[in-house]
Parts: sequence; structure tokens; C-alpha cells
Amino acid sequence: MIHILLILHLIISSSGMKNPSDGRLKTILFFGDSITAGLGIDPDQAFPALIQKKVEGEKWMFRVINGGVSGETSAGGLRRINWVLQRKIDVLILELGGNDALRGVDLENTKSNLQGIIERVREKDPEVRIIVAGMQAPPNLGLAYTTKFQKMYHDLVKKNKTDFIPFILQDVGGIRDLNLPDGIHPTVEGHKIVAETVWKVLKPVLVSIMR
Repeated sequence: MIHILLILHLIISSSGMKNPSDGRLKTILFFGDSITAGLGIDPDQAFPALIQKKVEGEKWMFRVINGGVSGETSAGGLRRINWVLQRKIDVLILELGGNDALRGVDLENTKSNLQGIIERVREKDPEVRIIVAGMQAPPNLGLAYTTKFQKMYHDLVKKNKTDFIPFILQDVGGIRDLNLPDGIHPTVEGHKIVAETVWKVLKPVLVSIMR
């Protein structure tokens, strides 16, 4: 049975915060799988919580929601997105596809599901800023599959004109000391690196929203 972990991690501190352009507390949603959820570590040490601390350090009025679900596939994300969108979202970081690769899901299905998520988000609110977080498929799936898997994310970004994190586990994936014994999920130190990778892309997006 797939262990499902849904964390709605809201850390809101309004004192001294810099307002976005309309003065409203805005929401950043991390929508992903166990990498986002922080499987195997304390949720407060997972990279979305670390991003919240960075936001608070800047005194910006954004709250982070960790919408990571352990074991989530792109199909599961597509089924779940409408429920998540009941809340007003301003920035969506889409981190899905890794479990599809592990299960050998046809890439056209994965791509279609991710495209569907993006379309539903924009149908709900065209102003939402979307950041696609890419993954890499395990090399044992073969060069042809892994190459197409990476290209899938690039194609989605180009088609939908989203912001892009090419590989969310950059400088973490495949490094033993930065991953739990399963070799897949980052340790606490690994999540610190993931947070820095995400922040490089997310920070300019937040700055542009506040203008």
C-alpha cells in the first residue's frame, strides 16, 4: 500500500513583511511527490519549509503550502489538482513524474497528465506563476527512455512558457551521503541543497510578483 503523506505546512509571520503589489498575503504551493513531502525526515526540515524560512528572512508576505504526497504519480496529481485549487494559489511549483519513471509509465501519458495539471491551474487563474521542476529517470531504464524523459520537461516548459528548474535534485541525486538508505530521498543536508536550487529560480519570480 502506498504511504500517502499530505502536509499543509503553513508558517505565516506578518510582522515587518514587505507587501506584494496588492498588499495580500500570497500563496506558494509545492505540488509534488515524496521528494516535496520530505519522506523520511521531519517535515520542518524538508525543502518547502526551508523556502518558507527564506521568504520570512526577506520579510515577504508569502506563505508556503507543502502539497507533497508520497507515492504520487502524474495521474494522481491530475486527479488531485482541482481539490488543491479550491485555495487561491499565486505560485505553483510542479514536481511530479519521478514515480511515473519508476513504474515505467508511458511518457506520453505522463506528459499529458502534467500538461493537464498546468491547463487546469491556468483555467482557474491565468495569473498563477508556474515553475516546472524536472526530474531524471534512473539510468537502468536505458538511454532512450532517460533522454526522452528529460526532454519531456523541456517541451512542457517551452509549450507553456513556465519557469523551470531543470533537475530539482541537482548536486543531490546519486550522492550517497546526501540521500537516505533507499538512495532516492534526500537527507536533511540534501534538502538544504534542494532548497538552494529551488530558491535560485523562485526568488526572482517572487520579486516580480511584488512589483
